[in-house]
Amino acid sequence: MTQEIEIEYKNLLTKQEFDRLTDFFGFTKDAFKLQENHYFDTPDFQLKASGAALRIRFKNGSYVLTLKEPAKIGLLETHQQLNKEEAEGLLNSNERLKEGTITRQLQNLGVNSDNLRFFGTLSTSRAEKNTDEGLIVLDHSRYLNKEDYEIEVEVTHAEEGFRSFQNLLASHQIPVRKTPNKIKRFYDQKLLTENK
Repeated sequence: MTQEIEIEYKNLLTKQEFDRLTDFFGFTKDAFKLQENHYFDTPDFQLKASGAALRIRFKNGSYVLTLKEPAKIGLLETHQQLNKEEAEGLLNSNERLKEGTITRQLQNLGVNSDNLRFFGTLSTSRAEKNTDEGLIVLDHSRYLNKEDYEIEVEVTHAEEGFRSFQNLLASHQIPVRKTPNKIKRFYDQKLLTENK
């Protein structure tokens, strides 16, 4: 189990902006690696209501359970490694979440881990590069018959990072767009498709 504070800035992109940045940062097709985010919440969305999110990420052959919670600056992320059987058990609702740091963090949020349900998957092709601005991440995500493009910059200093991110967007003539995180975009799309 590990915990860390994540400070990141993100902006949705058009396909053309995404392609321009892909070229600018020198990403080849091979630079983009597939990862899957499997999202969980209670049936009445207690995590969402508290600004938190829970996911299993499958990447490079391994499964990591991550709880994201609001922090004074950025997000507090709590990670727990899962083996394939544990991950599949949670995805198929055959297993309960093992007692540990994440279940304790959930209890602090007033969420009973026994009430968690799997809601769906968002797949992302991701390329990453360390730069002076921070870790640059380009994402092409697919979920619920929708796709979108996004840039994220992970930084260590909030104010400096924000200025660098703004400068990066401006230098590429990319407008600042309101960009909810992936799980919010996923749930918003899920509600849209269910209400059609």
